[in-house]
Amino acid sequence: MERNNQQGGCSSPLGGLCGKPEQLCCVSVNKIFDSARDKDCLEDLRVHLCDRAQEVVDRATAVRCTDVEVIYANISLDTVPFNRGFYQVTIRYFFCVTLECCVCNGHSQIVKGLCAFDKKIVLYGSEKNVSVFQSDPENDGFCVDPCKLKCNETSTLPTVTLEVASPICLDVKVKDKCCHFGHCCMNADNIPERVRARFDGEFLDGIGTNAVYVSIGLFSVVRMERTVQLVLPAAHFVLPEKDSTPANDSSDPCSVFGKMNFPVSEFYPYAEGNLKKDNCCGR
Repeated sequence: MERNNQQGGCSSPLGGLCGKPEQLCCVSVNKIFDSARDKDCLEDLRVHLCDRAQEVVDRATAVRCTDVEVIYANISLDTVPFNRGFYQVTIRYFFCVTLECCVCNGHSQIVKGLCAFDKKIVLYGSEKNVSVFQSDPENDGFCVDPCKLKCNETSTLPTVTLEVASPICLDVKVKDKCCHFGHCCMNADNIPERVRARFDGEFLDGIGTNAVYVSIGLFSVVRMERTVQLVLPAAHFVLPEKDSTPANDSSDPCSVFGKMNFPVSEFYPYAEGNLKKDNCCGR
């Protein structure tokens, strides 16, 4: 007996159902050749401060971290000698650290700093010893302007995809700058411009008396992908069945509000499904 596996009212204009193979088609997709997940504890990273933030930290009696955010990641690839198809992936994380500093008279000030960490990992990405060129839709004529003529060669290196969960600040330490402590993998000169733009002020080395160090917990997933061509079973082309109804400015706002469901999950710290099962007080 044939089973109807149509989901969500999804159908094709020719009557075929989604998930029911009709023919084979060739697609170009990113295949994952290798991947890794990591749980890293980044201990005692030096926080680089702008000139204004450094003045606040030097006057602070106590410092605590309120938030950590990954604002950029620089990824580079290098082939591994004598291991064909393997690549060493170097990832430099850039973290924006939000610090709350206690200053005089019981007041506090919020400042932001920057810290970085280098991570290396070896993954398998296969090899592709061909030259890949792609057409330019904007300049596809036979007689092309010589000024616009260029070689659109695509790199044969695999692509690295990095996924990072929200970091966790584990510890904060304030040390005298004369004391050699912690880890630092950069100075003010090699901070990328796109990272500098996220902060107010100038990053300068050799200013201030106190240095801030943070320990960060980080969960990440690294994937090495390469574009390949695969033959897959496919159904017919699919068109959506749901109509987009434009909002009517003259409609009654109370009637629109009346159609909204009550946000039960916002008032109770557990799943809405449990409320339906244990709705003993729903009278």
